Amino acid sequence: MQEINQNLAEESGLNITHICLPPDSSEDEIIDEILKLNEDPRIHGLTLQLSIRSFSNKILNALKPDKDVDGVTDVNLGKLVRGDAHECFVSPTAKAVIELLEKSDFIIDGKKVLVVGAHGPLEAALQCLFQRKGAMSMTCPWKTPQLQSKLNEAEIVVMGSPKPNEIPLSWIQPGTTILNCSSDFLSEKHDYGLHNGLTVEDDVGLLAAALRIQNVVNSGRKWLWEQQYRKWKLRCLKLQPLSPVPSDLEISRGQTPKAVDVLAKEIGLLADEIEIYGQSKAKVRLSLLDRLKDQADGKYVLVAGITPTPLGEGKSTVTVGLVQALTAHLHINSFACLRQPSQGPTFGVKGGAAGGGYAQVIPMEEFNLHLTGDIHAITAANNLLAAAIDTRILHESTQTDKALFNRLVPLVNGVREFSSIQLSRLKQLGINKTNPSTLTEEEMTRFARLDIDPTTITWQRVLDTNDRFLRKITIGQSKTEKGFFRQAQFDIAVASEIMAVLALTNSLEDMKIRLGRMVVASDKKGQPVTANDLGVTGALAVLMKDAIKPTLMQTLEGTPVFVHAGPFANIAHGNSSVLADKIALKLVGEDGFVVTEAGFGADIGMEKFFNIKCRASGLVPNVVVLVATVRALKMHGGGPSVTAGVPLKKEYTEENLQLVADGCCNLQKQIQIAQLFGVPVVVALNVFKSDTRAEIDLVCDLAKQSGAFDAVPCYHWSIGGRGSIDLARAVKEAANQRSHFRFLYDVQLPIVEKIRTIAQKVYGAKDIELSPEAQTKIERYTQQGFGNLPVCMAKTHLSLSHEPEKKGVPTGFILPINDVRASIGAGFIYPLVGTMSTMPGLPTRPCFYDIDLDPKTEQVKGLF
Repeated sequence: MQEINQNLAEESGLNITHICLPPDSSEDEIIDEILKLNEDPRIHGLTLQLSIRSFSNKILNALKPDKDVDGVTDVNLGKLVRGDAHECFVSPTAKAVIELLEKSDFIIDGKKVLVVGAHGPLEAALQCLFQRKGAMSMTCPWKTPQLQSKLNEAEIVVMGSPKPNEIPLSWIQPGTTILNCSSDFLSEKHDYGLHNGLTVEDDVGLLAAALRIQNVVNSGRKWLWEQQYRKWKLRCLKLQPLSPVPSDLEISRGQTPKAVDVLAKEIGLLADEIEIYGQSKAKVRLSLLDRLKDQADGKYVLVAGITPTPLGEGKSTVTVGLVQALTAHLHINSFACLRQPSQGPTFGVKGGAAGGGYAQVIPMEEFNLHLTGDIHAITAANNLLAAAIDTRILHESTQTDKALFNRLVPLVNGVREFSSIQLSRLKQLGINKTNPSTLTEEEMTRFARLDIDPTTITWQRVLDTNDRFLRKITIGQSKTEKGFFRQAQFDIAVASEIMAVLALTNSLEDMKIRLGRMVVASDKKGQPVTANDLGVTGALAVLMKDAIKPTLMQTLEGTPVFVHAGPFANIAHGNSSVLADKIALKLVGEDGFVVTEAGFGADIGMEKFFNIKCRASGLVPNVVVLVATVRALKMHGGGPSVTAGVPLKKEYTEENLQLVADGCCNLQKQIQIAQLFGVPVVVALNVFKSDTRAEIDLVCDLAKQSGAFDAVPCYHWSIGGRGSIDLARAVKEAANQRSHFRFLYDVQLPIVEKIRTIAQKVYGAKDIELSPEAQTKIERYTQQGFGNLPVCMAKTHLSLSHEPEKKGVPTGFILPINDVRASIGAGFIYPLVGTMSTMPGLPTRPCFYDIDLDPKTEQVKGLF
């Protein structure tokens, strides 16, 4: 039988693997082996060749129905009984019996059929198929009473197992058609031809083997078809919006999310492509990109905003509302790609970033807190590198060249060997040797000493907490550090270059290269010192190996969301990961949409999305959705200041068309900024309950007059995706327009000119002014060969200028560049504008006053 299967498989282009278990294998051991094979995507068919005593319902039903090519599971048998044979696998042996009879022009309808000696699934399948052909079928074992009379009456006898010798052939009437399905048909021959009936012996088994192979082929074809683009069969979750709208946390808790493995299957992910965290989160493996490499990408949509108030204007809410509208209401495949929120704002002023109202990611407390630990991994990796820098300086200052070399390349079992990263450093130094004992003294010194200049260290320690007292610190004051102390600082974790690397990388290999080339300082000759030089790259990659995988979650309406990376937009590049976008673009297919969000106003997050993220990814956006609110426009029109935690003045809660009209200058400017990049703009007016119809109409009219493709009021906060259907339709229409995407500047321009281009064309500055420190660093980075990188401006998000209090559209100002840093691994230079801090502080009354835990229910309270 194995030989026949092997030959048929080779003719069909299939591979067969025969797994032979020990004869005394227990039921659980057999099932464990089956379960492993169930989850192997390379296997498209499983057949069991066990002794009768080893068969049990538990073993049979352990088979995945999609791979059960013998049709033995209850699922496949049930579909057959219901008449859904086209949706299941039918027993090849039972099917072979019917096909042989029909090919011999034998009329089955009305005939008396006896199935004798068949067991379990084969018996059920034969009886079902015969009955569907109109036959009167009976089944019985060989040892049944009255077997002789039953054989005597039968016009067709199907033998499911070998005939016992004590049953004489004379019991079978002459002219009876006999079919032998016995598994030992090759070794046991019977001469039934004496009875002048149609005798079929070996042909049943041979045809059954061919039909089994055909089932495997069909299974493989089905699997291949499932990998191709198709409209998702997504079960969306129903919303029942309440009025007044409850808190975000209450709404989130009121919806039961789908199990994440169910969601993953709905959107075309394979079981081995996800790593489940709890019930509602899963990491998605990058192998998916290789599997779907030939699949066309969907449409790419960026959500940006006007210059916001300190309260935020709801870009995340619009992003979620838009995908809920696209998928749950217009039935278009769509994915939201969001950043992971930092705990700094979550416990500080702004709160979480899961969206809000009836347009949010759930469970929102899991989204806003630790999620799958990516930020913790970044913190650990960042601080390991920081520790390596100071430790290396200490050890180099207290050891001779020889002692330092011997400790860096220690004797192990009497032999010194370079590690792979040390061999890489030797190659970089031009030392083409692999045996430590062959290095000259001069080569040992060059290898062992980095000679880091402490005054040039740019790598800071990080913490994912707003802590103003870590903005400037002194490290190394313990006596054990032998007098080596220096001034340093902490940054917020999401400002770490490792976060930027995570967000911009294209693969695990690319991430490792980027981590290795991160510049942490200069040596005393002015040359850059990297993570590779410190020998820490491999360790950083190990700490980041899980963080590189995007996290799958869902919206309130059960549509998919990727949460991955979380760089701030004011002190970093402010966009979620390239990898999340690339995977989502493949999963939605050519007609689908991926909606990603850029932090703060279009002048910051959107500019960096285009000039930095799109350069790194090679992706071209189709549409920009520009989020505005009446509240923010009134502020830009001259309204009173807006402060987090302080009630809004009456100007913001009562109709004031003049303030709105005056403030639309900021909206117009942000539309113009988007148009610099040649991408159509759809304005989404995020409607609050205090907004009047006249204010809403005024904003939409002025937006369209200012060059927006369309302008649409959105009500997703109060009613979910249904409130953004008009926005979804506008985005779909805009995406069909021809894109004229272009970058703002050529990266080959000098660093100063790239900064000036952004300042003048995007912010509206008259010119820039460099501090002496900024000028010195620009010269150093240019001399070190980093002058051709894009620029990532670290600037306040509360104004187009560097002064947060200047609203509307400031002009004629000089933009001060106080410092310039280099994120060489991430691939950009970032100037610090004005008094930007990379470590936020806590206000007088932070959010944590309202956050609590119920010790009985373990439920979180107060998150928003």
